[in-house]
Amino acid sequence: MLKIVIGEILPLALVVTISPLNIIPAILLLFTSRPLPNALSFLAGFAGGVAVVLGLLISLGGAVNLSTDSGHSTWAGTLKLGLGVYLLFAAVKKFRGRPRAGQEGSLPKWMDGIAGYSATKALGAGAALGALNPKNLLVGLASAAAISEGGLSTTQQVVAGGVYLAVAVLGVVAPIVVTLSLGDRAHEVLESWNAWLRQNNATVMSILFVVFGVVLIGQGIAGV
Repeated sequence: MLKIVIGEILPLALVVTISPLNIIPAILLLFTSRPLPNALSFLAGFAGGVAVVLGLLISLGGAVNLSTDSGHSTWAGTLKLGLGVYLLFAAVKKFRGRPRAGQEGSLPKWMDGIAGYSATKALGAGAALGALNPKNLLVGLASAAAISEGGLSTTQQVVAGGVYLAVAVLGVVAPIVVTLSLGDRAHEVLESWNAWLRQNNATVMSILFVVFGVVLIGQGIAGV
């Protein structure tokens, strides 16, 4: 059963790791006066935020008892179905709001001052983004539902949550790995990543929302 649950949550974790708005702050922090300490602090905060929220949601699912042998199991399917439909609507909204030809992609206002962040502030920003980003919350909710309804032992739930977390943070880890691997050449690579992600954020997210919205709707129909 653990393998089945991991198979369900891996695609959801990819939504988090590929999300440009999770990756861009890590890139920007690598252009600050203390690049690695700031980026690593952001990574630690982000991982902690994702982990805490996922753990709380799994505990809530356990308290409600969403396992397949309980009378509440259909709630998990209904939840996934609802989230899937929401993602499809969100995909349309995102795509309509994408930058048109000649327009420059915009970023949230809080990223404007990121060049002046200390390691402590980067840690807090990472924790807030990992825990409170609506996209991360929705995907975490769907993943927690899959883990809770799987009938897993506590140890297996921890393993499944660990796999989810390991995949979810890869997008934030990647710029740090590039910096450590390429040294002085990393800035050029990261600048190109930043420009592309900034310009194509809406398009990337709309595609992801469609793909994983359909996945969730399929899982939801199977579980209702």
